Amino acid sequence: MTASVKSPRAALPPLGEDEWPEAVEVVIMGGGPVGMSCAILLAQRGIDVLLLERRDFLFRFPRAHLLNPRTMEAFHDMGVAEDIYAATPTHDRWRKAVWYTTATGPGRFDGLKIGEVPAWGGGPDAERYRASSPRAFANMPQLRLDPLIHRHAVAAAPGRIRAKQEVVDIRQDADSATVVIRDAVTDDVREVRARYVIAADGGRDSAALLGVELEGPRDMREVVNYHVSLDLSAWSEPDALLGHFLHPAGGARRRGTIQALGPTHYDRDSEEWLVSVAGWMVEGDPDDEAALFDSIRRMLGLSEDHAITMHSMTRWTYNGLVAKRFRAGHVFLAGDAAHKHPPTGGLGLNSGIQDAQNLCWKLAAVLDGQAPDALLDSYQAERRPIVAWYTAHSLENANRHPPIAAALGFGEDEAEGFRNLEVFVSDTLEGEAMRARVATEVAHNAHDYSQLGVEAGFHYEAGALVPDGTPVPGDPSDPTDFQATSRPGHHLPHVWLQSRVAQDGTAPSSHDLVARVGLTLLTSASAASRWQEAIDLIGGALPVTVVAIDDADEAWRAAREIGDDGALLVRPDRKVAWRAAEMPADPSMVLDDALAVILRGGRAPAADPAEPFLKRIRAAASVLVQ
Repeated sequence: MTASVKSPRAALPPLGEDEWPEAVEVVIMGGGPVGMSCAILLAQRGIDVLLLERRDFLFRFPRAHLLNPRTMEAFHDMGVAEDIYAATPTHDRWRKAVWYTTATGPGRFDGLKIGEVPAWGGGPDAERYRASSPRAFANMPQLRLDPLIHRHAVAAAPGRIRAKQEVVDIRQDADSATVVIRDAVTDDVREVRARYVIAADGGRDSAALLGVELEGPRDMREVVNYHVSLDLSAWSEPDALLGHFLHPAGGARRRGTIQALGPTHYDRDSEEWLVSVAGWMVEGDPDDEAALFDSIRRMLGLSEDHAITMHSMTRWTYNGLVAKRFRAGHVFLAGDAAHKHPPTGGLGLNSGIQDAQNLCWKLAAVLDGQAPDALLDSYQAERRPIVAWYTAHSLENANRHPPIAAALGFGEDEAEGFRNLEVFVSDTLEGEAMRARVATEVAHNAHDYSQLGVEAGFHYEAGALVPDGTPVPGDPSDPTDFQATSRPGHHLPHVWLQSRVAQDGTAPSSHDLVARVGLTLLTSASAASRWQEAIDLIGGALPVTVVAIDDADEAWRAAREIGDDGALLVRPDRKVAWRAAEMPADPSMVLDDALAVILRGGRAPAADPAEPFLKRIRAAASVLVQ
């Protein structure tokens, strides 16, 4: 049973290469994965978009690679997920992180394994990750992910994904923004008006153009990344995707990390690797390839003549930055333009895609006349506290390696570090005690690699939702703890609905019932007609689709946290916006009041909900080991 839903717009017609519209509904600034995801999500709704990238669409560096379940849900909506899964390792052995002294080498303690943890829904985490979402964790280096998203963006918005177009100015008036564009090839300058602009350029130009300040610590730690081909088949570790290296020569500091890039093997037989070396490891001229290769060989324990082929190299520093504003008039910041944090936890790209998913359904609703502009203010109210939390958590994770080194007895005295390794490998009570201490410190990295409470449990306390006063279930301070709940602001619980099994024997997820346009009201079959009557009485421009679930569906009854005649009102991003434990005496009045709160972007919080996380960012930065 459904409410009448406004027909979706027609697909965007192709735009000729030399055609430049005078006006569009949304200009997207930046052609990375966040900008291209915005283009796909809006184009799917028929929104007239124009994406401008100041460079070309040749993707040169691996960058991010981990795609958590909530991000894969967004990619599923975009029609991208199956292509990603096709390129992800088919086995689950890659789902762990390991610590070694080196990968190999002739020394007594070269190639010594220090510890490992399950990661990204692997090993003992598999069942709880599967229970959290219908979409599995995926791995795809951005070097290959970006071209894939680009193909989908070009198909969704033909002729509207433009390279070598630099935004040099944004002028705003009461009704729109005028984007001034310089063609990097011809140097021609043109203007395009837009109702709204999404700045997803990594902050390279947008922050200065908009005068938006990013607050937080900068340049805390230098890292040099190399995309290389090299043979690591001699490494004793057969499966791990990610390896960290601690060595007496590095003292309490991690020397670096390696990540298998495939494309056909994601283990020690990987053809390509992303090698991250601490800046202090590079001796001599940092632009000298010989010095760079020497740092890689020393970290991994390779011989001086071990062949390495360099594909690309980049230097970057740890930042912990969050924009003070995510909206500046008609312009919205998304992804790295709004927040920058370390790669620990793999939350950067994931949070950017989730920014896109949050913002784009709201933009489409406003542009389709289904909601007022005030709904868009909820983007900052919802996303800014989450990315501040992510930034704090990432910085805290970045400091989880030194305690392992300390448990091993690594410090300023390299010789003492080697003597302590003798104890570590010894068959003595002292060695057993040291191994237990090291194992404890390694296990603390579950906060990084088993962080389901962060990846799947992020939720909104204020924004386009109606809080019901109930507490957050579980332990919100534990990043590994995830409790599915229908509490407003949280993600709709995922269950496989056995009452809706298809002819091929497959059951849909509760997530699959959520409409892409408007809101979805989930209720039991016995109460659906009464809720439909309430919605019909309200009317309104925003469609509300009523979905009835069989009263006897046991999995849904266990997950929904409402009575048989209650209801959940769910947004297109699958966040619960409102819930009724039971049918109110006047359901149309109560539902109308809830919709009014949601459409105006919710109630403003009394204090900045991001501030506690900004304090954690500063605290973590103050103790970060270089």
